[in-house]
Amino acid sequence: MAVSAEAMGAPCWLSLAARDLDAAERFYGEVLGWTFRRGALGDEFAVGERDGVPVAGIAAVASEMAVPVAWTAFFAVDDADAAVARIRERGGTVGVGPVAFPPRGRAALATDREGAAFAVWEGRLISRWRVGERAAPAWLELHTRDAFDAAVFYGGVLGWADGSPSGCEVSYERDQVVLRWHGEAVARLNSGPVESASPRPQLRPRWLVRFRVPDLEAATAAVLKHGGAVVPGGEWGGVRAPKGADDHRVVVRDPDGALFTLDAPTEADTSEDPAVTAE
Repeated sequence: MAVSAEAMGAPCWLSLAARDLDAAERFYGEVLGWTFRRGALGDEFAVGERDGVPVAGIAAVASEMAVPVAWTAFFAVDDADAAVARIRERGGTVGVGPVAFPPRGRAALATDREGAAFAVWEGRLISRWRVGERAAPAWLELHTRDAFDAAVFYGGVLGWADGSPSGCEVSYERDQVVLRWHGEAVARLNSGPVESASPRPQLRPRWLVRFRVPDLEAATAAVLKHGGAVVPGGEWGGVRAPKGADDHRVVVRDPDGALFTLDAPTEADTSEDPAVTAE
């Protein structure tokens, strides 16, 4: 459906820029249990689903668009050109776009002031997609030098809590900035040790995409079996791992180096969860 006013500024999609779509489908199918369908955007694009529900996209565009193999979080905007202008005005960098993806919409890839990559999307949203801190199949964390400064940047670009009818709310909780949509936490912004110029991706500021799996040990074994790797202390690049992180999450990379997190179910995940969907 078209992006509605209440969705403005909220996360609206996750996508992997890959080199080989078939290879990526095999890896993520084995690790995350996804099935795939190809459709509206052509043969180089696939939607990964869990139990028939869309979770993320994979696009074999890394070589064509000269971008690294990486997971990217997309945020909904009503005008991609205006969003790109706001990114530049606030010190961010636009690397690609806006680019048209008929018939669904337009996208632009950018980095914030610290170098964390993200994307904006103007157009139709995928129905039933959801992201959130509780029982949703995925959610987001920004690792950056100063979470408050990052919130000012993204708030200006995406209209968080600026009085518009976006439905997004921003709060400061336990030394983190929390983004909520319809009352559900959909992203957290964390301050910590990062190195923008580091040759190792896990040390750089980044949006970390987190996928829930029913069996953390089995999913981690599948990563290793199918050519991926575990990143020790990857939550903070080996500098500092969050307290208790090893109990329920593992940071890994796929065979081409894209970082993501495997999250085990927690007790809160079994409670009733409001859906964060685009209908």
